[in-house]
Amino acid sequence: MGKVFASNPLSLNVPDPAFESWLRDSGYLEILDTATTTSAAAVTTASAKETATATTITHSLLHYLYTFISLLTVNPFAKLTTDDFSAKTPSWTREFIGALGSYSFPSSPHTLKLRVHENVKRYARNYASLFILFFACSLYQMPLALVGLISSLALWDFFKFCSDKWNWDRYPVIRQVLVRIAQCGELSNISSLNQNGSRY
Repeated sequence: MGKVFASNPLSLNVPDPAFESWLRDSGYLEILDTATTTSAAAVTTASAKETATATTITHSLLHYLYTFISLLTVNPFAKLTTDDFSAKTPSWTREFIGALGSYSFPSSPHTLKLRVHENVKRYARNYASLFILFFACSLYQMPLALVGLISSLALWDFFKFCSDKWNWDRYPVIRQVLVRIAQCGELSNISSLNQNGSRY
């Protein structure tokens, strides 16, 4: 007998690294994490049949420990861009904190690295707000430093308002020049406040 099914000329065979790269770039980390967890569970199930229970528990603990320690080697700001700060701030309760079911331990150091980068990119404005809040709370006994922080934030808000009003995004060179001018103004503002603070 001949072939029952003719081969489909439109069928695609995508290599796993390319598919994982596409999932990562498209923001489908949940699917990538589920696939990694499923494959890890399959490997664990196969090895559990061959080894004793104590060895499996030790292996799992060492695997979790290795994954957790690999967190120290991850640079969370590696994939962060200025566009991440210009996006809309995610909801604090529904997205930033999230439901209890949205928390899980990553199955591998690679997945942990992907999660850290995606988390920092997605919630950059939330983390920046928390940093400013803690920084302002630590400066409550230093009024000049707190005034400098507030004036710097006001300067950046004014710059963002002007950028939105006059559409500076269409002229990236002008926008970059104005960013540098704003940074110089912020630096001179902070240095003048430092000089005034040193007199007291």
